[in-house]
Amino acid sequence: MQIHSLKIGNVELENNVLLAPMAGITDKAFRKIVQCHKAGLTCTEMCSSKALFFEDKKTEKLMNTEGEKRPIAIQIFGSDPKIMGEISKKVCNLCDIIDINMGCPAPKVVKNGDGSKLLLNPELVENIVAEVVKNASIPVTVKMRAGYDEKHINAEKIAKRIEAGGASAITIHGRTREQYYGGRADLEIIKKVKKAVNIPVIGNGDITSIESAKKMLEQTEVDGIMIGRAALGNPWIFDEIIEKQLKKPSLKEKLTTMLEHLNYAVEDKGEKVAILEMRKHFSWYVKNMKDSAKIREKINKTNSKLELIQCVTEYFKEME
Repeated sequence: MQIHSLKIGNVELENNVLLAPMAGITDKAFRKIVQCHKAGLTCTEMCSSKALFFEDKKTEKLMNTEGEKRPIAIQIFGSDPKIMGEISKKVCNLCDIIDINMGCPAPKVVKNGDGSKLLLNPELVENIVAEVVKNASIPVTVKMRAGYDEKHINAEKIAKRIEAGGASAITIHGRTREQYYGGRADLEIIKKVKKAVNIPVIGNGDITSIESAKKMLEQTEVDGIMIGRAALGNPWIFDEIIEKQLKKPSLKEKLTTMLEHLNYAVEDKGEKVAILEMRKHFSWYVKNMKDSAKIREKINKTNSKLELIQCVTEYFKEME
């Protein structure tokens, strides 16, 4: 299994194990935790280019990367090449890489012609990439899927269009939009994309362990891998894959990480919002632990930082 540095355009990554952008998950607090566990690149939640064009404050806040370990990518989505190009100018000074979302399967995104719906229009894909590249002073990457559905598995064709538009790398999730996150990621499609283009290709989908990371890298010959849902409550997965060694955290280490994560969230979003959002993260951290259903129920009833700290601290004392 080849873990090595990775160059995307003029940006040198320490390693080729990257964090996937996830809506509602990869906020500043989560990224800071993952950055402590050696991820070669982190990425923001996806940001609507139209919302940014109209200066929506909530969307602008998603791009707050101040004080974070670099390099970092900001992901934008949209289907209007001119707006995407305009927004790329504004984004450049906040990050090291601009990533274009062409893989999101969410109905509210797809119905507007954005995300994975773009895979049905190869010409528009190339136009969007070219416009963003033309306006950006930093490398541009694209995250895509195998295709829109079983009848439209066109990842190789789309990848060639992305490369022609001037992108510096492609991430390919080996599922169609229709599959969402069900079934299995198709490694054969990822391998075909790797062979179809000359820019770096990053494989995504079903990477949950050292073994699955090894399988992705060796069977597809991709340049890097991207981890998404397997990192929820488990930032140690990056250490494991990079060091090729299981890293089961001690109870003390897990609790410390949870409290650090909570502090970052409160600092960034204020206590009221942070507590509501951290409930799901804390539930992921305690998944598969003894009496996890009971503690999750308690976590989901907490309403303050102090209450949440007391709740999990007591639980971890009992676990000892």
